[in-house]
Amino acid sequence: MSVQPAPATAPPGVFGALSRPDRFLPVWIVAAMAAGLLLGRLVPGLDTVLDAVRIGEISLPIALGLLLMMYPVLAKVRYDRLGTVTGDRRLLISSLLLNWVLGPALMFALAWILLPDLPEYRTGLIIVGLARCIAMVLIWNDLARGNREAAAVLVALNSIFQVIAFGALGWFYLRVLPGWLGLPRSALEVSAFDIAFYVLVFLGVPLAAGYASRKLGERARGRDWYERRFLPRVAPAALYGLLFTIVVLFALQGRTITSQPGDVARIALPLLAYFALMWGGGFLTGKVIGLPYDRTTTLAFTAAGNNFELAIAVAVGVFGVTSGQALAGVVGPLIEVPVLVALVYVSLAGRRLFRTAEEPTRV
Repeated sequence: MSVQPAPATAPPGVFGALSRPDRFLPVWIVAAMAAGLLLGRLVPGLDTVLDAVRIGEISLPIALGLLLMMYPVLAKVRYDRLGTVTGDRRLLISSLLLNWVLGPALMFALAWILLPDLPEYRTGLIIVGLARCIAMVLIWNDLARGNREAAAVLVALNSIFQVIAFGALGWFYLRVLPGWLGLPRSALEVSAFDIAFYVLVFLGVPLAAGYASRKLGERARGRDWYERRFLPRVAPAALYGLLFTIVVLFALQGRTITSQPGDVARIALPLLAYFALMWGGGFLTGKVIGLPYDRTTTLAFTAAGNNFELAIAVAVGVFGVTSGQALAGVVGPLIEVPVLVALVYVSLAGRRLFRTAEEPTRV
């Protein structure tokens, strides 16, 4: 999947900023969702077969789809430019505050306000709020013409904090804070080792592959060949990986989604509010502190995205695959995908709020 500068004949506005295949991304995603639901309902035992292919609590089909999706995006990153991002304290501090202070607190508040009578779903949503973005957000950032180097740095930063802070924040938001407020409490026991393993699989592997591709490719054939010849060949894999992941997710939960539409709708409501508020807060923050458009949109998407792979794995590992907590974790990406695709278009439309300078060619 590639995002390229609009040629002279491209349609003006938002669609002109997207490559031809990406202009139809909502169509592909809706088709993938429908295909997954139909497969899950019409093929007996498909969900059982897909769920059985696991490494620990990690679904191998989902892992393969995510790795295929993330590799082309990380192969595009110019790693020699990361220093320009790590020195931007406004971006880094804002991202940490949005992800590790505002995000978990907002999800906690929305879960309790909108699901006061559904403790299992409420706990599942709080776990989703603690699992900060490290994977699919790279796709949305790239589509919205965000800064790839900034996205790589912020995703890596979130990964480090995830290993360090996930367990402590789970203890705080599920036991300590509810106790202070006189609310029912629940427990979450997950090891830092397990979280580090999930981070290694879902970020470490594609990041290492992307870095190696650029280093070896540029060393062998030069940057011009790498960016003009190699990257366009591997770019479509991102779209294929995204659509495959969506099909698998919906196939795994198709029967549950169609048999419990009321519960899915209840879980979806706080998620819709969460994604909109986090993205809007990130975009507004970037504008207020004077970040350019590309870093503002990266800040917004990394604030709004969540590591649903970790949330689902933790919920399944702690509470069981048939638990309400696990269902809440699964509904997370089912809502996140269409909402953040819509926000790609909102972000592109918002470019007019920034002073625009000529952007480098993107592949």
